[in-house]
Amino acid sequence: MKKLSLASQIFIALILGIIVGILCTGHSNIAAVYIRPIGTIFLNLIKWVVTPLVFFSIMAGVISMRDIKKVGSIGLKTVVYYMCTTAFAVTIGLILASLFKGIFPVLQTTDLAYEASASVNFMDTLVGIFPSNFFAPFVQANMLQIIVASLIIGFALLLVGQKKELEFKLVETLNDVFMKAMEMIVKLSPIGVFCLICPVVAENGPAVLGSLAKVLLVAYMGYVLHAIFVYSGAVKLFAGMNPLAFFKGMLPAIMFAFSSASSVGTLPINMECTEKLGADKSISSFVLPLGATINMDGTAIYQGVCAVFIASCFGISLTFPQMLTIVLTATLASIGTAGVPGAGMVMLAMVLSSVGLPVEGIALVAGIDRIFDMGRTTVNITGDASCTIVVSAMERKRLKRTV
Repeated sequence: MKKLSLASQIFIALILGIIVGILCTGHSNIAAVYIRPIGTIFLNLIKWVVTPLVFFSIMAGVISMRDIKKVGSIGLKTVVYYMCTTAFAVTIGLILASLFKGIFPVLQTTDLAYEASASVNFMDTLVGIFPSNFFAPFVQANMLQIIVASLIIGFALLLVGQKKELEFKLVETLNDVFMKAMEMIVKLSPIGVFCLICPVVAENGPAVLGSLAKVLLVAYMGYVLHAIFVYSGAVKLFAGMNPLAFFKGMLPAIMFAFSSASSVGTLPINMECTEKLGADKSISSFVLPLGATINMDGTAIYQGVCAVFIASCFGISLTFPQMLTIVLTATLASIGTAGVPGAGMVMLAMVLSSVGLPVEGIALVAGIDRIFDMGRTTVNITGDASCTIVVSAMERKRLKRTV
């Protein structure tokens, strides 16, 4: 028999995990005690390999470009793309929620309690980007600081010049070592996916069928529409790629992101998928880690839907200026938000505060945040991949014009 592809293996594991999770409904402690730990081990291995992988892959990417100006050009294109798609995403979320808010349940808002995490202002975020200790970013898995550190060292190596070719080869060798380690771990993805999705279904299955099912439906409708229209349009228009080929190539990363709800954890698989789709390795190693940290399109859709839902529960109708404020706040708040499970709750608190909505309203959706998170993470990593494909195509076109 022909060996199953990784995408097929992950898909089968995903379906089996859902089935076993449904069978464990009402006995979720079994899945939590005996199955989840294996998924946690797998996710820990992914997180372990991600930090050195990002550090050395970005350095290797910078070195391979041989030009600091080129790195700046790619960085600018990447940030502009991410900001534009995030603005589109939160707008889609607001429009859909406004159209369907009549079907949203009106839940009891008395005695609500939710302790929001301390919000971080722009200047604090800016300061936090730059590491004060060489090892701290790796210990804390602070992706923004790791990216900045790798860029600085990569630029320094370029400025030292060709006399230090040995150091260039050392960076490339270390990058290859961690890439190989990543490949070994990724082969365990089907087991990891099964063990990550099963406890989630066992614990949250009944909740999905509860009063918030319609809110979930609208959010997932936004996720699908954004992926179909924005990402398909972008890869077709700027890269000339068939959208079906793009999504087919992204299936392993999409299914892993859905089950793990971690953008950073999906990063190694995302790199593999985009490079198979034809993205330049030097660009994917730069664009994807940055996207896993600052690109939050799925989270932005979630902000829009939940803001309208929470407002309706409190009997508040959002005005057009308030909706514009939500678009702006969600777009800017996506910068510096770590790509780990649950980060959307912090952003939602910032969005609600920006338009004067009660932050304790988050308690209305907190119980099934994991279900929201699975979908929004899938959109986030797909957006990262589309940006990689687009930027790679744009750079190839620029090189042809200069030749």
